[in-house]
Amino acid sequence: MKHIALALLLCTSALAQSPVATFRLHPDNPHYFMYQNQPTVLVGSGEHYGAVINLDFDYKTYLRTLAVDGLNTTRLFTGAYIEKLGDFGIQNNTLAPKAGRLILPWARSNEPGYALGGNKFDLSKWDDAYFARLRDFMTEAQRQGVVVEINLFSSYYGTGWPYSALNRANNVNSTSDVLPKDVNTPLNDNLLDYQERYVRKIVRELNSFDNLYFEIQNEPWADLKDTVLTRNEYHTSETGKTDWRATLEVVSEPALDWQRRVAAWIVAEEKPLPKKHLISQNISNFRYPIVSPNPHVSIFNFHYALPEAVTDNYALNKPIGFNETGFAGRSDVTYRRQAWRFLMAGGALFNHLDYSFSVGSENGRDTAYQAPGGGSSALRKQFGVLKRYFDALPISTLKPTNLVASPGALTWALTNTTTHWIVYAEPVTRGIYVLTMNLPRGTYRAEWTSVTTGQPIRTETITHTGTSRQLTGPTHQGDVVVKFIKQ
Repeated sequence: MKHIALALLLCTSALAQSPVATFRLHPDNPHYFMYQNQPTVLVGSGEHYGAVINLDFDYKTYLRTLAVDGLNTTRLFTGAYIEKLGDFGIQNNTLAPKAGRLILPWARSNEPGYALGGNKFDLSKWDDAYFARLRDFMTEAQRQGVVVEINLFSSYYGTGWPYSALNRANNVNSTSDVLPKDVNTPLNDNLLDYQERYVRKIVRELNSFDNLYFEIQNEPWADLKDTVLTRNEYHTSETGKTDWRATLEVVSEPALDWQRRVAAWIVAEEKPLPKKHLISQNISNFRYPIVSPNPHVSIFNFHYALPEAVTDNYALNKPIGFNETGFAGRSDVTYRRQAWRFLMAGGALFNHLDYSFSVGSENGRDTAYQAPGGGSSALRKQFGVLKRYFDALPISTLKPTNLVASPGALTWALTNTTTHWIVYAEPVTRGIYVLTMNLPRGTYRAEWTSVTTGQPIRTETITHTGTSRQLTGPTHQGDVVVKFIKQ
């Protein structure tokens, strides 16, 4: 009996000391994540965020497709913001359900008059069917190993506010009549109370799940912004109007203050609950050196991001994410290179906005889509190559590093300075390029791999006796990755 008791005690002690399975920061290297007790990066290529609010969307097929393609993340808008068909030039938009096929957290009232058809909403009552669908989505995502960004709010872009259930024209609760730019600020009168109830309800409903983090607001700079820098002075029209893609924009202080409140609601609601989840903040397009980071925020996300978004903020010692792409044509190579550049710069999260997913094409095989971006089955397989490559690396020990030189190619590199040096190279032509590596003395195995197929290109053994080593890259291969492993 003593032996049985001792065994039970040791088993109980091991369980108590084992790391939790909930998605969290890596304890040894918080630039990366842990999920199900394994180090990981997040790589996704997902639908336009309407998987739950659109009753016609078959999310089980969608989530299984992501898993089969080797991907492990998706974004989800939870209902405060929706779109109508045709917004932003997106046809077959999952975030814009057909009439009668929209479901939101709030129950419908008996009063007709909702802007997109049907009865108005009653913000004092929850729609149990919505939360059943949300939980089922999360259950399937967890089954498929997919981590979900739960996006609570979004900017309204000057056009989306007329469709929101929070707009007084669409509910029976006499919410305050405020300008769209003031909705996600503390200056929204009684809307703040309804927003807080909504956040706390979502947080409670999802607390049992391991596979999520909360994002406060999508693109907060779109409604109330400060333009902090013109990043490309040549991208200006003859009228003097600067294209948004040529500027760095961040959220103004009133909206930033509101984001702090939302983060505090999440933390307060989870305080007595069993599980605690990470919070992310969407900072800007492209890049921006973050000022006075919110201590409740653990992930800093960018859209259309440059590798410099990581470089600018690496000292924060937190994961930097690139959680939306687009507006760069339909070519697969464009988005594949964005993903490799960003993760090889030290980023932890990449999610492509994939327009090949739509109602009726939940397997992501719509090739006739009309939208301001890309997406395809072939591209997702290439992202899967990236995810599997990182899974095989000792990512908890890695950090960004610089080559001495790489004439003929653009390069990004990671190392742990002892056993692994990894270089991603984009040749500027299909001719010869040379990598000059700073390596300690020793013998190395160099493994060159195609980032398109994941297949090996060549393997060679290098005996290194100096402070730097030159290596000629494979020609006629396009972008490749090479891993130097010390023997």
